[in-house]
Amino acid sequence: MLSYCVPCRTQIENGGVMTRIKLHSDERSIPWGLRPVPDPGEGGEVVVCKFGGSSVADLDCMRAVAERLIDMWREGHGVVAVLSAMGDCTDHLVNLAHRISPCPQPRELDALLSIGESASCAAAALMIDAMGVPALSMTAAQAGVLTDQAHGCAQLAEIETRRILQPVGDRHIVLVTGFQGVAPNGDVTTLGRGGSDASAIALAAALGVRRCEIFTDVAGVFSADPRSVGAARPLPVIDYEEMLLLATSGAAVVQPRAVELAMAHDIEIHVRSTFSVEPGTIIRKENPMLEQATIIGVAHRGEDQLYGVRDLGAGRLSELLARQGAALGTLVCRGHELWFTAPGAGEEAILAAIDAAGGRMVAVEQLGSVSIVGRGIGSRPEFVTGVLSVLKRLGVVPHLVTSTPGRIICHLSSSGVEDAARALHTAFGLDDERPSRAAA
Repeated sequence: MLSYCVPCRTQIENGGVMTRIKLHSDERSIPWGLRPVPDPGEGGEVVVCKFGGSSVADLDCMRAVAERLIDMWREGHGVVAVLSAMGDCTDHLVNLAHRISPCPQPRELDALLSIGESASCAAAALMIDAMGVPALSMTAAQAGVLTDQAHGCAQLAEIETRRILQPVGDRHIVLVTGFQGVAPNGDVTTLGRGGSDASAIALAAALGVRRCEIFTDVAGVFSADPRSVGAARPLPVIDYEEMLLLATSGAAVVQPRAVELAMAHDIEIHVRSTFSVEPGTIIRKENPMLEQATIIGVAHRGEDQLYGVRDLGAGRLSELLARQGAALGTLVCRGHELWFTAPGAGEEAILAAIDAAGGRMVAVEQLGSVSIVGRGIGSRPEFVTGVLSVLKRLGVVPHLVTSTPGRIICHLSSSGVEDAARALHTAFGLDDERPSRAAA
């Protein structure tokens, strides 16, 4: 499904957003990738890395992060790290807000949620400093990360990197809050779930760094979620577009917006574990063989509801979902009824959008989804046939099937999603080192 993003009117599959951000150095605006950076030390370069919530979940984890950053610093690199909130902090803050109010005021909700990243950055700076290395924590406002004023789903607009460059040049490890920015009126904004990934990619591009290191609790990108599919195998290299399709289908390793930013500005993403030395996965532009159809991986969502609504036009529905930071996935018109999915969006946001438009909910089918992702597979009928054959052998009848050139998505009962993911992974040869080029 296609939608248009406001910042650059670029057509993106599945409602993604691709943003080009203005950058400032002193009084000049410099294009992506041309930013001069200070020499941090003999033989060193500036490195930008991001650590997720699981990587800073407690003091032991944070100590491991601090040691990694200090190792980079001792090698002579200038170090800029983007941190998420510790562990489940953001979830706890969201729950707190909804215990106080059934419909929290967006401005104040952003102000509350931003506390988590500020706390983790300040704590990490204290730990690094206690280990004998100078460190400086910066909120998004202090770091010059500017956004529009769309609370809860803000778009990056401008990064004033001079605020980061000075302490980097003074040999401080700089820790920047992810997930957030500051609006033109000075209000704190947030970028949506997983927004720290986008923060890190944007900073890498702004600083002229061609690779961003994303540290997480898994050893890279896999052919399926290894927690559900035991035979899932690591992918050493994956193309931007394939990663974007996996991410929008449920693979939670990298936020889709971050992949879009990296693709737009040619930033390699290196995904690896905070807690191991495994090589991880490089996400970059790959040059495929012509006319070769190959399945890269299987992704799934345990919850991917199908909504039915009456008395609401498709355009109006899309507009209201966008205000909630959600995008249409699949849309089916049945007379006066619209049936649609909004992948990754919470049910509360969907219901709020429909209620605001005066629409009437017909039903919410509690479904999940499983997708196979690869090059050229949606336009090859044997792959669609193969997927449906596998589901039939499982006794599964999908409620909705969507096919695009790079992906086949099946909506089915949530209880059958993991079994379907395992069966498809096996049937298409992903348990082996050689992905299938034909249907099972």
